[in-house]
Amino acid sequence: MTASENALLVSSSSPLIPCLLSPGFELTLRPMRYPQFYEMYRNAIRNTWTVEEVDFALDVNDLKHKFGPAERHLIERLVAFFATGDSIVSNNLVLNLYQHINAPEARMYLSRQLYEEALHVQFYLTLLDTYLPDPNERAKAFAAVENIPSIRKKAEFCFKWIDSIQDLQRLETREQRRRFLLNLVCFAGCIEGLFFFGAFAYVYYLRSRGLLHGLASGTNWVFRDESCHMAFAFEVIRTAREEEPDLFDDDFRAQVLQMMSEAVDCEAAFAEDTLSGGVAGLSLRDMRQYLEYCADQRLAQLGMLKHFGARNPFPFMDLQDVQELTNFFERRVSAYQVGVQGEVGFDHAF
Repeated sequence: MTASENALLVSSSSPLIPCLLSPGFELTLRPMRYPQFYEMYRNAIRNTWTVEEVDFALDVNDLKHKFGPAERHLIERLVAFFATGDSIVSNNLVLNLYQHINAPEARMYLSRQLYEEALHVQFYLTLLDTYLPDPNERAKAFAAVENIPSIRKKAEFCFKWIDSIQDLQRLETREQRRRFLLNLVCFAGCIEGLFFFGAFAYVYYLRSRGLLHGLASGTNWVFRDESCHMAFAFEVIRTAREEEPDLFDDDFRAQVLQMMSEAVDCEAAFAEDTLSGGVAGLSLRDMRQYLEYCADQRLAQLGMLKHFGARNPFPFMDLQDVQELTNFFERRVSAYQVGVQGEVGFDHAF
């Protein structure tokens, strides 16, 4: 039996059936094995937005006239993280995720996600050009990975998990599939689900004070996209667990918990830097509690027990995802939602 066949599920009453993480590159959409991924792709297409819709005019006035030194430091650190954060996510998607999730309908979603990551990069580029008109200040923001220790620490965490599977050309063994899934957990649960959610909390705190409505408006759409990216990744993980339950043993869960704890520490160090000037209404203790709350939410989404037992300390973040998704659809359905026509039969053969 070949190495590829070793990675297939076998039953006594059916031929060899490829798993989601089987080596290879399935090409045909019909019969469709994972229609949930195709529906995620269709939903993403419906919810298209553009950077040109974001109006930063009022933000410039806020930055000039309503920000003190502590708030300016906060926003400078925030945009410095944004400058490269989604580029790192994009690199991992292209280098690691696309080649190993072996279903064409899932790769359709990943292609759409890559477009959305590029859109986020454009949004943050426009944000930096607007907030930091001085070219030297912009250059410092783009070099933050090398020059700002709290951002460098987060980047090193990301690169460690990118590098962890760089040598994997095919997921031939159980251990290789576990390594791949840990990378996916890192990027969905820790980077998109913790690092970015921590950043969103700063944005929505400023919005609660009536500041930077342009940034908050664009962040609403980024927030929605990131929530969908997480939902896709967690569905990949759930499907892999259903197909190969032996991948998710006590050792795997222990590695996930250690990873999540390290991510909380990285983001808490960033919070210590970001809030070092003393921002009224935001404490380091509350920020860490919020990060632990987010980490517990991600563990629950992975089917694991919550670890930190933290509650959300920020009223302005309560039901943020539900609120913003609802507001988005109410605001944009008639004018902006892109129609997706036609139905697809998931069990059709050519």
